[in-house]
Amino acid sequence: MKHLLQTLSKAGLNGFFFCLIAIVVLAFQFPSWGAENSYLPLSEIAQYGVSIIFFFYGLKLSPEKLKAGLLNWRLHVLIQSSTFIFFPVLILLIHYVFGNENNQLLWLGVFYVAALPSTVSSSVVMVSIAGGNLPAAIFNASISSILGVFITPIWMTFFIGDMYTEMDTTQVIIKLCFQVLVPVIVGLSLHKWLGHLTERFKSPLRIFDQVIILLIVFTSFCESVAGRMFEQVPITQILLLSLAMLFLFLLMFAIMYGFSFLLKLNREDRIAVLFCGSKKSLVQGAVMGKALFPDPLILGVVLLPLMLYHALQLIASSIFAESMATKRNNI
Repeated sequence: MKHLLQTLSKAGLNGFFFCLIAIVVLAFQFPSWGAENSYLPLSEIAQYGVSIIFFFYGLKLSPEKLKAGLLNWRLHVLIQSSTFIFFPVLILLIHYVFGNENNQLLWLGVFYVAALPSTVSSSVVMVSIAGGNLPAAIFNASISSILGVFITPIWMTFFIGDMYTEMDTTQVIIKLCFQVLVPVIVGLSLHKWLGHLTERFKSPLRIFDQVIILLIVFTSFCESVAGRMFEQVPITQILLLSLAMLFLFLLMFAIMYGFSFLLKLNREDRIAVLFCGSKKSLVQGAVMGKALFPDPLILGVVLLPLMLYHALQLIASSIFAESMATKRNNI
């Protein structure tokens, strides 16, 4: 149990996770603190903080490692297909069979989960613990974050249609490019000279990332609570949504296992597929959500499935990673 708790902490189910829960509770208790008419410009601070986050993310990337990672193309195609094709198509099929006029905002949030890129840190940690292909995990997590800037808005435009508003995909992509992609490219170009700073100031940068994400989540939930958006989402529905998100993760995990078996991937590559292809990024979800859903009343509800999926994927994948590591050590 102690070892499992340490694994959960490394993967992200740590102080930040509990701060995330606390910040949501705080938003429900004091929604005026983070609402649009608040005395503190928390939303604006978060918006500028996002660009700083992705600048340092680009600064941390090594161009040489990215080039070397291109060689194992079958593995990369499978992981990116899982992230950006299998996930959204699966939710579209489920929505076609079970969807109705009720709870459209939650359906929108579930599809948003499916359309998002994979995580970076937790995927790499899980692959490392389970004994998988670590360079492939780093490569795919990095590429996924960049591809998501373009692919996620396109998928969301397709799903939304006329449900709430006419989404201008071009404007959203341009906004995300300036807010996310441009800082990444600038940081990547400076990696040779300043890349060492990301390792030197690793802990402060991690804290800064977490503070900005907490601000985004807090302001989004404050606006939704102030606008009484959660009054139409009872606790029983949240519990059912949690079970649905856990089922979605386990289903995608099983699908990825099946594909990696059919392609006859070795153990290390199969582990990279399982953990990189089944994860979704809360960081990019919160960031892109501000551009995709400019109405903060809607954003808070849309982020709910993502927060549930984020927590559940950490718990479930930690258990799987520990099991794989144990089996490997016993061989």
